[in-house]
Amino acid sequence: MLKKTVTYIDFDGNERTEDFFFNLTEQEIAEMELSTEGGLGNFINKAVAAKSQVELIELFKKLILAAYGVKSADGRRFVKNDAVREDFMSTQAFSDIYMELVQDADKASAFFNGIVPKEKNKASVALPARS
Repeated sequence: MLKKTVTYIDFDGNERTEDFFFNLTEQEIAEMELSTEGGLGNFINKAVAAKSQVELIELFKKLILAAYGVKSADGRRFVKNDAVREDFMSTQAFSDIYMELVQDADKASAFFNGIVPKEKNKASVALPARS
């Protein structure tokens, strides 16, 4: 699980600092892998090799939203549903996180390596530097 602490300006002009949590389970990764033509890893590598910014930007958004959730107070559940994602997407924090990943390949790689289970981290993907 990855925790990102983000300071942003809300829509009333107030500075806020909040923690946001991201995680993908092995089941979620397997589902993404099996539902993507040629597999998710192959798709990522092809998009990186082709320098396809359109595909990479869509992939960033898809993975950020797939990984985002809200931890229950007791730590037993990590709630991920459309209402939780919609709330997150409606914040400036989502935009700030998204832009940070799109503009910085090192931060994007660290983010994506941080959201996968530790044992899956061995198959990490290096994202290209933006020019």
